[in-house]
Amino acid sequence: MDLRRLKTFVTIAELGTVSKAAVHLRIGQPALSRQISDLQQELELRLFDRVGRRLVLTAQGEQLLVDCRRVLIDLNSVHERAAALRRGDSGRLKVLAPPHTIESVLSGFLPRYAESFPQVHVELTEALGPEQPALLERGEAHVGIRIDPGDDPRLETRVLQSADVLAVSAATVELGKSGVITIERLISYPLLLPSGYSVRRLFEAACRLAKVHPKVMLESRASHTLLTLAEAGQGVAIVPSLQRTDRYKVRVARITHGGKPIRERVAVQWDRRRPLPPYALTFCEHLARYMHTVFPVTKPTKTNRSVGLRAR
Repeated sequence: MDLRRLKTFVTIAELGTVSKAAVHLRIGQPALSRQISDLQQELELRLFDRVGRRLVLTAQGEQLLVDCRRVLIDLNSVHERAAALRRGDSGRLKVLAPPHTIESVLSGFLPRYAESFPQVHVELTEALGPEQPALLERGEAHVGIRIDPGDDPRLETRVLQSADVLAVSAATVELGKSGVITIERLISYPLLLPSGYSVRRLFEAACRLAKVHPKVMLESRASHTLLTLAEAGQGVAIVPSLQRTDRYKVRVARITHGGKPIRERVAVQWDRRRPLPPYALTFCEHLARYMHTVFPVTKPTKTNRSVGLRAR
C-alpha cells in the first residue's frame, strides 16, 4: 500500500476539501484526486461523499481514518527514533506551555539552558493545558508543560512542582489572615476568573466540594487583565502560584478548603509512543531543577492592611 495515499486520505479528511489538502501537501489537485481514487479502488471502498464543495467521510471512511492515522503515527515514530539516535545533544525542541508559564518560568530558564546547550533550538508554542494532549498526539510538539496534567494513558508525565491556587486583590484589601483565605470566605468577594486554564477547573472543583457558588465579575483568558482589575480594586483574581504578580501592587492569599491548600501538580508531558531525543529528556531534567529553585513564583502576602474592597 502506498503510504502517500494514506497521508492524502487523512489530510483531506481533516481539511474537508481537495483544494485545501493540495495547498497543505503542496501537490496538485488532480494528483490528489487520483491518489484517493486509486486508494478507493485498492480497498474496494467508497471513502468520501461530496456535499457541496466539501468531502464528507462515509461510515466506512470514518472507521478507516482511525487506522490510517495510527499507521502514519507509527511510521513517524520510526523516523523520529532514528533521528534521535543520530542527533545526540543537538536539534530542534518543540515545547508547549501556557502564557503565564512562558512569562514566569521559561523566560528565565531558557537563557540558562541555551548557555549549556547552544545546539538545541527551542521553539515555544502557547497552548493551555486542555489543548496540549491533542497537539502532542499529532506530533506537533515534543513536550508540554501544564498544571493538573491528569492521568492520560497516552502520555508520559513527569511532575516538576506543585502549584497553589491563589487569590489576588488590591493592596488595600484585607484578604484573609497571614496570607491565607478559606474558599468559604473568598466567595463573598466579586471574582475575576481565568478562562480555559487548569486552575479554573481546580477552583470550581473546590467550590463544588465546599458547596459554595462564586460571584463571577469577569472571565478572561488574559491573566494580565485579571490582575490589572484586581489591582484597581474591581474584584479578586484567581491565579496559580506559577503566575507572576510582582509587577502589580496587590495582596496575595493562598486559598484553602478544609484546612488544606487547593493545590495541583505542575508537570511536563509527552506522547509515550514517540521516543524523545536525548536533548529533550535533558531539557526536562534541567527544567525540574530550575523550577525547584524558583517555586513558588508568587508567595502569599503576610501582613494585613486597611480594607479597600469589601466582601459583598
